[in-house]
Amino acid sequence: MSVCERFLKYISFDTKSNEASKSVPSTKGQLVLGEFLVEELKNIGLKNSHMDQNGYVYAFLPASKGCENLPAIGFIAHLDTSPDVSGKNVSPVLLEYKGGDIVLKSGSVIKEKEYPFLSSLIGQTLITTDGTTLLGSDDKAGVAEITEAMHYLITHPEIKHPAISVAFTPDEEIGSGADLLDLEKFGAAWAYTIDGGALGEIEYENFNAASAVITVNGINIHPGAAKGKMKNALLLANEFIAMMPPAETPAHTDGYEGFYHICDITANESKAEFAMIIRDHSKEKFEHRKSFVINLANYLNVRYGENTFSVKITDSYYNMKDKILPHMHIIEEAKTAMLSAGVEPLVVPIRGGTDGARLSFRGLPCPNLSTGGYNFHSIYELIPTSSLEKMVEIIVNIASI
Repeated sequence: MSVCERFLKYISFDTKSNEASKSVPSTKGQLVLGEFLVEELKNIGLKNSHMDQNGYVYAFLPASKGCENLPAIGFIAHLDTSPDVSGKNVSPVLLEYKGGDIVLKSGSVIKEKEYPFLSSLIGQTLITTDGTTLLGSDDKAGVAEITEAMHYLITHPEIKHPAISVAFTPDEEIGSGADLLDLEKFGAAWAYTIDGGALGEIEYENFNAASAVITVNGINIHPGAAKGKMKNALLLANEFIAMMPPAETPAHTDGYEGFYHICDITANESKAEFAMIIRDHSKEKFEHRKSFVINLANYLNVRYGENTFSVKITDSYYNMKDKILPHMHIIEEAKTAMLSAGVEPLVVPIRGGTDGARLSFRGLPCPNLSTGGYNFHSIYELIPTSSLEKMVEIIVNIASI
């Protein structure tokens, strides 16, 4: 079975995670795929392939003879797909891309003008959706690439390698994929998540991240008698939002620029509540952003009365850079592996977070590598078959000594 065949099989499983669920994993579909992968990993020859009670899949490749004393390396990918778009009944389409816009079966169009990277994919075979679901290359491409790389190492015993640990985790898309990974069982000295975008990307800097919930307590009264008495919570929430920096939103920032993002609101005259995420690569700027939100609420409380506005901020994850810098050989090995595969490495900051960031803070240095895919979390998702194949080669190169 080729890496492309594995990928096409894995995306047939509906593994969309569910943030509202109280179970672990959050959806049963992840367990179904996990059970399938346990058998697949056993069949290719990995040792102690199993899934634990929380839906984490583990498997191990013993070190080659003479390499038993080398540190073990880990490779990690996640089972779930984004809850933002349906992942049920995925209908993939393979096409030879000759340039221009891509018209999906649903009639939706991947426009070259909006996605200029398409020009670099001319002449390649692309896997797209039919325009009704996401594709699932985030992160079933990573799962397929790791599995095929392990199969390659097993069928080519002449390639010497240290012990290798493999883990496929649930619920990465809802932020809890790294929570219950058993690092003692996993046993790696360092690892790579295979969960990035375009081929060649290496990521070891990510956002510091927090979520904020702002509650506005209003006073409702009959509008005919409201003068001087009503405090319309909906309008007060709008005033708060209008005072946020208009150019510091996701739509106006890139690279290392941080942002505030209002992502949900429920409101009426009596009460309003809105959710915000806060992001910045710089820890100092991150702390300033959180303080700005609190200070804005305090300012408006002076204007409208104590406890009109309340803010609850919860840190989500931090920039893994500080944890990776003492282990930069991990990055250099990834660069060398890519160059050996004819792929130009590109170190880029993550405008988001990964399980690797959280694992790095748990004591497992874990940068993120590309899968080769594009347009994740959308019906416009696609991945070149050649990128799947190159990532297998890169993983094998990293594992080889």
